[in-house]
Amino acid sequence: MAQYLFQLSYTPEAWTALVKNPQDRGKAVQGVLAKLGGTMQQAWLSFGEYDVVGVMEMPDNVGAAAFSMAVTAGGACRSVKTTPLLSFEEGIEAMKRAGDCGYVPVQRTASGS
Repeated sequence: MAQYLFQLSYTPEAWTALVKNPQDRGKAVQGVLAKLGGTMQQAWLSFGEYDVVGVMEMPDNVGAAAFSMAVTAGGACRSVKTTPLLSFEEGIEAMKRAGDCGYVPVQRTASGS
């Protein structure tokens, strides 16, 4: 199954609700992820640019996108970012394919532009 880095930032209103009623939102979304065929591998609260950082497994990009869209549409987050993750083995295979694909970069002209 594919893994995805999930990062989100709550709105001030969501933080107000969480301070009044503290809860583990990771547990709250487990059923949603299961319905989409995935699982949350690990999630953490953080501070800085993102309030929550996690790794989820999903069967495909469509499921990951659906989860991201649902969270975004919920309105409690001001930013949601989902990043596909490659294992080192997958990355090495991608490097090999990149080396063999025949891509030719743009050539510089004699004037250097």
